[in-house]
Amino acid sequence: MKLPDTLGHLTYCLNIHATQTYAEVMAALTGPAAEVKASVSPGDAFAIGLRFSGEALEELADPAKRAALKAALDEQNFQAVTVNGFPYGRFHGTRVKEEVYQPDWRSEERVRYTNALADLMAELASEGEMVSLSTVPGTFKPLAVGAEAVIAENILRSVAHLIALEAKTGVTIALAIEPEPACFLETIAETVAFFSAHLFSAAAAARVADLTGLGSEQAASALPRHLGLCYDVCHAAVEYEDPVASIAALRKAGIPVHKLQLSAALLIPSVTAGARAALVPYAEPTYLHQVIRRTPDGLKSEVDLPDALALGESTDGEEWRVHFHVPVFIRNLGAFSSTRDFLASILALHRQDPISPHLEVETYTWDVLPKDLRGATVAENIGRECAWVLGELTR
Repeated sequence: MKLPDTLGHLTYCLNIHATQTYAEVMAALTGPAAEVKASVSPGDAFAIGLRFSGEALEELADPAKRAALKAALDEQNFQAVTVNGFPYGRFHGTRVKEEVYQPDWRSEERVRYTNALADLMAELASEGEMVSLSTVPGTFKPLAVGAEAVIAENILRSVAHLIALEAKTGVTIALAIEPEPACFLETIAETVAFFSAHLFSAAAAARVADLTGLGSEQAASALPRHLGLCYDVCHAAVEYEDPVASIAALRKAGIPVHKLQLSAALLIPSVTAGARAALVPYAEPTYLHQVIRRTPDGLKSEVDLPDALALGESTDGEEWRVHFHVPVFIRNLGAFSSTRDFLASILALHRQDPISPHLEVETYTWDVLPKDLRGATVAENIGRECAWVLGELTR
């Protein structure tokens, strides 16, 4: 939905639903997404956060299915302004874990998928629209050693495709890299350093100029228009970022936030035996739940929650932040809480000085949350999350 003043669009991401196939995408749009719109934006257009897997995108090579998708969006009064191009493969009902990053930005397949996704969005969006396309933060960290130049080259090649697509269609598509714990880009400091050295450098502008035929100054100005960040608030909170300082650092470096994903993580202020026991239901086998521990020796990372729990009582007294998306309208989770206060701080900053044109609720974990947190239907829960965000933005 369109927010007041210059606050942008508020939406939610279809990766919350099973959207592996074309049929599942259509079912999500005409089912739960339509329910959410009816509760959040019944009389007006609703910006929808689309998601197409590699499989669904292949099916949408069929012109008839492309036309049917466009018709469904028009019929439901959905606006195609953002798409989640992060998870390529199956995202529900199976083990995802570290495979969610594959294919990554070291590979030609990631370039092809991203460019094809951009082509589809240019058809679905209105002329003159700005579309954000969120993507993997390079690769899983253990695979990143020595791959910086390849990752940067592939990203710049996709940016060149987006520049050409804008000239052809009038739709501006911006690639939004999403830092995440345990990935090549996980902190804001790492992100700023990589952008400065590899993506927004004079050499990067020269490379884009070579790829597009633009002049060097035109290429340099096109880069931030088509490349920036997806700032996932859950990820930033898990990394112990400072809300004000992190946004200020991005602005100082000239790195735009093309999408702001609204989510909250688990926060354990002081680990105890009781807290560890209460965390066991969250150590589920589908998604990767990275943990960053605040210890007397500084911050330490564990790739997954079971790894952190296996450390046992040696961690008692530490603060933990766990990458497990929990409902943004719940702060108190019993034995611990969530990072909702961090999210509230980001929304307050956005209210004062808008951070991004696209705000996307992204609690994709409803199927794996402990049963006592699942509440009503997923559509009703998403509506509650959107209502909570609206309350924060209009206070």
